[in-house]
Amino acid sequence: MSRFDVLTVGNAIVDIISRCEDRFLIDNEITKGAMNLIDAERAEKLYSLMGPAVEASGGSAGNTAAGIASFGGKAAYFGKVAEDQLGQIFKHDIRAQGVHFETVPEGTNPPTARSMIFVTPDGERSMNTYLGACVELGPEHIEPEVVADAKVTYFEGYLWDPPRAKQAILDCARIAHENGREVSMTLSDSFCVGRYRDEFLDLMRSGTVDIVFSNQQEALSLYETDDFELALEKIAADCKLAAVTMSEEGAVILRGKERVKVDASTIGELVDTTGAGDLFAAGFLFGYTQGRSLEDCGKLGCLAAGIVIQQIGPRPLVSLEKAALEAGLI
Repeated sequence: MSRFDVLTVGNAIVDIISRCEDRFLIDNEITKGAMNLIDAERAEKLYSLMGPAVEASGGSAGNTAAGIASFGGKAAYFGKVAEDQLGQIFKHDIRAQGVHFETVPEGTNPPTARSMIFVTPDGERSMNTYLGACVELGPEHIEPEVVADAKVTYFEGYLWDPPRAKQAILDCARIAHENGREVSMTLSDSFCVGRYRDEFLDLMRSGTVDIVFSNQQEALSLYETDDFELALEKIAADCKLAAVTMSEEGAVILRGKERVKVDASTIGELVDTTGAGDLFAAGFLFGYTQGRSLEDCGKLGCLAAGIVIQQIGPRPLVSLEKAALEAGLI
């Protein structure tokens, strides 16, 4: 018996979410649909320009851990916060979801990371992230016994930005594989792929990573092509298992020569796409660690993504376990 289904590792971030018009993004030189890394000065300026906002604990891998717990899975999380108000908010929120989180905060400088997310009328989110304490995550924050006792260790591509986190991830991968476990990653966004394309491909081709999550744009960026079919063929060849999401077109799951297409869930209203990919990964990995078929894993992922995009904030406000039961998926 494994103590955990999934361990996620990522940047511990509190999201500050506000609505805006596209003109605001242009006027403030914000790249739409991307995660823009910013410094403390830029963070203060953008915060002063925001309209009414909602604070919600986020961070890609943290959202995935919360989603897995909402399905009834056993989740753990590694991520660095500071001993400040936002750090307390993050710690409270993820533990309240039922996620194991014991990474020790150290001091108040740098402060807990925050991401100012501007949501335009089309539901697209543009993230402006000050990493703060996230850059302090290193090998010393890894709990080897947790890695060894998790069926899958999952990390976000964004972790390749803070330098010491890379070694922490490689240590996790070594421990996981030594204990017969699997390692998964999400490519995070196409700009992140552009920064670390060769390193991401090496992680996949070397077997350091077993399972890869990507959206359509990230897959195209990874292989520097406009041919989506070619990108699918290449990603299937480069890793053991890949799940590629395609927004309203659903997702395609690839394992060797096997290919499974899953339709997107029907939704009422698109409110905010923040967390869609994170929650797809949550549903997929929950199903995967329960031994479900690839089709079922994809359906669980699409269900979770479909729920989160109908609300403000990246973590589900309803029970995903109940939603899956009502949909006949568990």
